[in-house]
Amino acid sequence: MRFVRRGLLFLVVVVVVLVAVNYEPDRSREELTAYINDASKFIDIDGLSVHYRREGTPGAPVLVRLHGNSASLHTWDGWVAALGDRFDIIRMDLPAFGLTGPNPERDYRTSAYVSFVGRFADALELGRFALAGNSLGGKVAWQFAIAQPQRLNHLILIDPSGMPSDEYEIPFVFQLAKVPLISDVFTWFAPESLYRQSLLEVYADDSLVTDELVKRYRDLSLFEGNRQAFIDSGFQYEAAPVTRLNEIQVPTLILWGEQDLWIPPSDAIRFERAIRNAQLITYPDLGHLPMDEAPERTAADAMRFLLAENEAT
Repeated sequence: MRFVRRGLLFLVVVVVVLVAVNYEPDRSREELTAYINDASKFIDIDGLSVHYRREGTPGAPVLVRLHGNSASLHTWDGWVAALGDRFDIIRMDLPAFGLTGPNPERDYRTSAYVSFVGRFADALELGRFALAGNSLGGKVAWQFAIAQPQRLNHLILIDPSGMPSDEYEIPFVFQLAKVPLISDVFTWFAPESLYRQSLLEVYADDSLVTDELVKRYRDLSLFEGNRQAFIDSGFQYEAAPVTRLNEIQVPTLILWGEQDLWIPPSDAIRFERAIRNAQLITYPDLGHLPMDEAPERTAADAMRFLLAENEAT
């Protein structure tokens, strides 16, 4: 028993030292103005000040975009440049991420995100629109297509999550977030090495993981309450209704990076088979964020899909 107590004491000392050396306080929106530009706007959705941007061509078909876990609206920069001439492009920082920050109710179930997207669309008085989502945003997008099909005219899924798979292994950073005590430490410090390693896993091309990119992800994770929200979300598992994928009627395009280390590329085939009339395009050289790694190439495929479907209707 004495050795156990000594071991626990040693562990506590190590944790205290780590926190003391690496402590990082939360940052306010005013301290993160580098991530706000002239297109940035804030809108109140149920007491949450949501950071969003509306760019592109007013009056053109609307394309709403949802980013993935721990990301922000910035992952769509390349698509805005590539598609802005033909679409009215809307993107936001989802609750718990970017400069939107934590949900006041601390509810991060996928169903809560689906409801949020609906309320956001209501607030902007959007009619029917195309919806694109990556990773977590992809899971929200396909469940939105099931829950509120009347609102969509197109659906684009980019390496979406939600498909149960024996091949899927929860990324290390998300595993840590579910460990009691260790997860609590996450709200106190933010080692750059952890962000860099995670980004090296999601990008196939390591040269894209620049100091600037690492800094952006790290800075935005430090926005007030985001780290606690990350921990909260890890304990709010909600089974995805994959048996209902065949209910999706809206024209669907699936884009997938074959070098994805976070979600197995074999899931791309499973989504394609489950969704009626879905189209699938895979990229042998891209990872978990195809739209960010190769924005021009992936946007061109999205453009062809959206325009072809518009002509068909």
